[in-house]
Amino acid sequence: MKDLNGKQTRYMRDSLPIRLGGLAANLARISSLTRRETINSMVETMFEESLYFIEWTAAEAEPEVAAALVDIQLMLALWRKAWPEAQKYKTQRILLSVQAKKWADQVLDYSGLLDA
Repeated sequence: MKDLNGKQTRYMRDSLPIRLGGLAANLARISSLTRRETINSMVETMFEESLYFIEWTAAEAEPEVAAALVDIQLMLALWRKAWPEAQKYKTQRILLSVQAKKWADQVLDYSGLLDA
């Protein structure tokens, strides 16, 4: 990822709920992009960015939320590694899409942004 330090500085300026909302948006993008049959390099970018977002955010979250984020991070890392092969198969793309949507909803719930 280009300019990682700059991205981290910008990301960390936001409050925890906004950062969680940004992570949820990335996970929703993964869900959307992985349903497509065309191979999309944006998925890999979203994987990488989401992994960093979790790394930068989990330490400030409540322990339960931090644990859930680390679980998501682990699964994202595994999907990222498997993606070059998995993207060739519709069932694998749909599986990731459904899981990423669940993660997005979960993280959005953690953010509390919808409670306002």
